[in-house]
Amino acid sequence: MQACGRPSLSLNRWLVSPVPIWQDDSRAMKDFQTDELGIIAGRGVYPRILAASAKQQGVRRVFAAAFRGETDRRICQVADEVSWVHLGSLGALLDAFKASGVRKAVMAGQIKPTHLFQLRMDCRMIDLLKRLRERNADTIFGALADEMASIGVELLPAYLFMESSMPAPGLLTRKAPSQREQQDIELGLKVAKATSCLEIGQTVVVKEGTVLAVEAFEGTDKAILRAGRLGGRGAVVVKVAKKGHDMRFDIPVIGLRTLKTLRKAKISCVALEAGRTILLEREKVIAEADRMGLSMTAVAMD
Repeated sequence: MQACGRPSLSLNRWLVSPVPIWQDDSRAMKDFQTDELGIIAGRGVYPRILAASAKQQGVRRVFAAAFRGETDRRICQVADEVSWVHLGSLGALLDAFKASGVRKAVMAGQIKPTHLFQLRMDCRMIDLLKRLRERNADTIFGALADEMASIGVELLPAYLFMESSMPAPGLLTRKAPSQREQQDIELGLKVAKATSCLEIGQTVVVKEGTVLAVEAFEGTDKAILRAGRLGGRGAVVVKVAKKGHDMRFDIPVIGLRTLKTLRKAKISCVALEAGRTILLEREKVIAEADRMGLSMTAVAMD
């Protein structure tokens, strides 16, 4: 181990409540407190931001299980202990948590989807996958949660300690969606909710009433870039959580890296699901979106 008052958007069909949805889904978590927290840390800044937020909210000790070649090594700057394991080594991951002694954990950060077909997996991971008839984020991470529970570690909602990063309904940027973009948002929300239930993806890109891309196994960024190549400038990106989404993992996330992809694809507007999407480094993201002339709005679903 290593020591280490904007105006609201008028989309009446979708704006149904000013209360972030996570409050309704997990009331028992509202006043949650723990002295120690474990983080299964993937790529990006999310694990580091979550660890820092947990410490600020009173968690005394943060343990991180990090993946070699994936997790940002700066996790060591905020976590009290870090154990590095190889991606695909489920046994080593479980052993690390056993040794840490923590009993509550969250998952944070991305894992490249293609790793499912490229990983060198240990016997325990191979056995886990063999038990699954379908392999997607919900089934794989759900099985991982069961494995964690078998060693006495409870996997908690991934938004824990990140509630302030989950916008309530309303316009987030200075620029509001145009009438055409509002129509595309409504179409994108309808399509995204339908396809997300099929475990296809959480992101849909629409332009002038045409669905340019639905996120598949390639991930959000590549889906957006694909849409940019097809439709050119001015498309709308819609990002939602699926109906009945297990909030312990795979929560929709937008960060500065996402904005770079939006710029490359010449996207003009983003609609994200209020209360179910995390804006990483929220102030920086909104400031950069304003600088780009991007419209960004959070929309509650009924």
